[in-house]
Amino acid sequence: MAEESFQERTEQATPKRREEARKQGQVAHSTELNSVAIILAGLLAIHFVGETLFRDLSLFTAETLSQGYGITLSRDSLPVHLRRWAEMAFTISWPILLIISVAALAVNLAQVGFVFSSEALTPKLSRIDPAAGLGRLFSKRALVESLKGLLKIAIVGYISYREVMKRMADLATMSESGVGRIFHLMGDLTFQVGIRVALFLALLAVLDYLYQRWEFERSIRMSKQEIKEELRQTEGDPQVRARIRALQREAARKRMMAEVPQADVVITNPTHYAVALRYDAGQMAAPTVVAKGQNLIAQKIRELAEEAGVPLVENPPLAQALYKAVDVGREIPEDLYRAVAEVLAYVFRLKRQRV
Repeated sequence: MAEESFQERTEQATPKRREEARKQGQVAHSTELNSVAIILAGLLAIHFVGETLFRDLSLFTAETLSQGYGITLSRDSLPVHLRRWAEMAFTISWPILLIISVAALAVNLAQVGFVFSSEALTPKLSRIDPAAGLGRLFSKRALVESLKGLLKIAIVGYISYREVMKRMADLATMSESGVGRIFHLMGDLTFQVGIRVALFLALLAVLDYLYQRWEFERSIRMSKQEIKEELRQTEGDPQVRARIRALQREAARKRMMAEVPQADVVITNPTHYAVALRYDAGQMAAPTVVAKGQNLIAQKIRELAEEAGVPLVENPPLAQALYKAVDVGREIPEDLYRAVAEVLAYVFRLKRQRV
């Protein structure tokens, strides 16, 4: 098959193509959403546990500095002290780390679900190919990412500048304030700036996610020829499928013809249609079509009926109505009860007269 250009891929991806892309690690994913989730979760966590965090950090710092003169560091004691300090730092910061981790995991699962692809981790020479690297560097995606980065820097800088200017009067008095007041002021300013920046980044992240979904859908589009090839691989060669269907129709026709001798009556057109009916009052709620056909098949049904002694009744309107309205093996509809009942009554009278 000749290789087709990207412009010829106009069809939406099939479920099989989407599954293959997912196995290769190709999903609509925005790293901006992850970053915003981490920033917002971190800011909110610090805001709500900030006082406790500040107190514990102060005690930890004071304890470490006050005991610093009495600590003798050696090859044996250094790992002990480092482990102790690490444990204390983790004890202080674990609530914030947990909140940030849960937020990042939740956003990632919300975007793509659980995806593990070994193919995405497989080393590929194309990733270190200088020519391919230059192509990615000057690609449309790289341009979009650069413009997005410049926009973020500009707006984040503007938001930060506005917030700092609003608090300039408070900042001017910092030199006359105590350490607690300075920490409180800087923490509040950082939180206000961070929240506004995070909200802006959240809006940008949503737009980025929508763009990533559009780009992903565009990248996995398929050409009509690719869909045909996939259908051929999934369901087999069209000629083979056609042969199988033909064999199935032939088998169904043979089963239908085998039911004709068991019919009670065959209603004919007289030459174009033939419908064979059977009715057993003890087992059936209504007469059932056991065979039907047009032209050559109708002729074959009539021949089998004559050989088996099944009565033939010529009723063109009823034959056409039964042929169009009822499938083989189905009971007749209620609106045809009366017409069929008259035919069956006539046939059963003939049988009684012969007996």
